[in-house]
Amino acid sequence: MINFNGNIQPSSTITIEKNRGFLFGDAIFETLKVVDNKILFAEDHYFRLMASMRICRMEIPMNFTLEYFEEQILALTNALSFNHSVRVRMTVFRDSEGFYAPLSNDIGFVIEGQKLLSKEYNVSTDFYEVELYKDFYVSKHLLSTLKTNNKMINVTGNIFAKENDYHNCILLNDDKNVVEALNGNIFMKMGNSIVTPPISDGCLNGIMRKQLINLINKMEGFECLEKSISPFDLQKSDELFITNVITGIQPITKYRKKEFGIDFSIQLNEKLNELI
Repeated sequence: MINFNGNIQPSSTITIEKNRGFLFGDAIFETLKVVDNKILFAEDHYFRLMASMRICRMEIPMNFTLEYFEEQILALTNALSFNHSVRVRMTVFRDSEGFYAPLSNDIGFVIEGQKLLSKEYNVSTDFYEVELYKDFYVSKHLLSTLKTNNKMINVTGNIFAKENDYHNCILLNDDKNVVEALNGNIFMKMGNSIVTPPISDGCLNGIMRKQLINLINKMEGFECLEKSISPFDLQKSDELFITNVITGIQPITKYRKKEFGIDFSIQLNEKLNELI
């Protein structure tokens, strides 16, 4: 069951050989968490989607308001009859014929959902090892900060991680600075400072990233800094963790020869669950 352009139906009628999202990666998407019929951080997701559509020069329909955005997502989750918690992906694609040059900038969308096991965010205490992925690098430009269908570096990075028994990999930009993990933003704790790469370094403009920056800056004795991180800095840190809107906070317990604690991740996760 999906929501295709506002219609709840068993599957889409999209033919992939004519769809620009498939042919050229000409699509953007949002991954959201819905809990008890409420979209977490709905406004942030909506405004990021609108900004992404503008950057990609897509034509935004007049009726594509925040209310419409929420209605379309909840129409699907209600139709699915999942209890409590749902992972939702909304993909917006340029609905046009043409080759590299589209004949129009009109859009279509598909919304799909999957059941989640928990409403709350839970910090895993399991062993979690990461490594640098250096086959390809993230470019420092605005498109790198968007959630587009062009995710080949994330796909090949995940294959590399699986082949080498890592749980995740860390991506670097053209300056060889840390950008993010394969599936989320990265944070590094050094004393009372929590550091995360700035958007200008090419990292995803993450929704959970924004929430946690705000939460950390409200915690007594801690501050969150947005500044470049070198791979060498990772081995000097006290804690490392990855963030996204579905998992919440995923602590990294090992990078190369350095092992990390998870105390701050647990503390921050408590604040996050209070927020939602």
